[in-house]
Amino acid sequence: MTEPTRAAGLARLAAFVPRAGRAYRATRNEDRGPDDRTNVSMLAPYVRTRLITEEEILRAVLAAHPFAAAEKFVQEVFWRTYWKGWLEARPGAWRDYRRELARLRERFEDDADLRRSYEAAIEGRSGIPAFDAWASELVRYGYLHNHARMWFASIWIFTLRLPWELGADFFMRHLLCGDPASNTLSWRWVAGLHTRGKTYLATRGNIREYTRDRLDPGPRLATHAEPLDGPQYPAAPLPELRPEVPPGTRALLVLHDDDVALPALREGAALVSAAGLSAARGRSPEPARGPLAFARGALADALTRAPGGDPAAIVDGCEPAAAAAALGERARTAGVSTIVTPFAPVGPVRDALDALEPLLAARGVELVRVASAYDAAAWPLATRGFFQFKEKIPQLVRRLAAPSGEPAAAP
Repeated sequence: MTEPTRAAGLARLAAFVPRAGRAYRATRNEDRGPDDRTNVSMLAPYVRTRLITEEEILRAVLAAHPFAAAEKFVQEVFWRTYWKGWLEARPGAWRDYRRELARLRERFEDDADLRRSYEAAIEGRSGIPAFDAWASELVRYGYLHNHARMWFASIWIFTLRLPWELGADFFMRHLLCGDPASNTLSWRWVAGLHTRGKTYLATRGNIREYTRDRLDPGPRLATHAEPLDGPQYPAAPLPELRPEVPPGTRALLVLHDDDVALPALREGAALVSAAGLSAARGRSPEPARGPLAFARGALADALTRAPGGDPAAIVDGCEPAAAAAALGERARTAGVSTIVTPFAPVGPVRDALDALEPLLAARGVELVRVASAYDAAAWPLATRGFFQFKEKIPQLVRRLAAPSGEPAAAP
């Protein structure tokens, strides 16, 4: 069981750090199954909610390994960052995915063949043994190895010929670490929509090799991956990434599913009380119980450490009017007219905050969103492909991974 606490995340980080260098690089692509995850970190749910932060992970790993040895793992940390920055400049990709998902679900009423094929896939009845094993594993554990996620998406799109949006939603429904940017854009990448014309094709030999012959998809897999067609999204200016609160501001702290980290928000503002906002229910039209419980548990755990925090004070961001009333009343009781919250990237939490802001303003409460220094430094660099972004990783490591703000040794 994945425990949604900072203590559990730090323990998992400490256990993984010795393997984050050459051992990770050598074995990271192996999907050994749910009984052996020693070759990967299993940190994603904790980073997803920021029970532990990217900076903490980078510092711990680079204190134990030279950059050259840990580079592959460092890149994995920054892949998540890259996806967030890319989507931040292109929010239309998220909105279009959500609109198409709604349209496809409406099609179920009239397209019995689509519904049957979709249900067979998510219930592990596709007839492709490896794919069906992963479908069942995802539902049971809320996790799939990253390599298995690519194989699964490729088979979904190119062999089963199912709409990628339905597959992306299946992942968002069940993954404990389901992230709007990483998930949406990874599915688009497999389909040939992110890097125009570049697809990912799952092959029988690759699956057998990297599962150590534990899984065999059989002979049915597509042998060609024709890129899907879809809109491209030119980059737009990023929203203002405000890195601090005006000094002395008395405020109610509101943590949320995307970010429960506290240190940056404790600088400057006088936080007199704290509450939580959960929009996890907005991840999918049919969210699974596990991710909802993890998100709520992460918020409750963070609120036990927040000034004036109450683990029971978590409101549903998918109900904006009720959430605005509850948070407005909590601010009034605390004697403040400002709510400070971590800046939320594109996704359900951002949607919830955008809906809440005018409702709170009508109650005389200002909503101030504070970006982490990590996001403010990295997101503007994610303007093109990952390999252009990758060239900037050493400078980000020097700036962000050094303890106490001191310059790090050059990688």
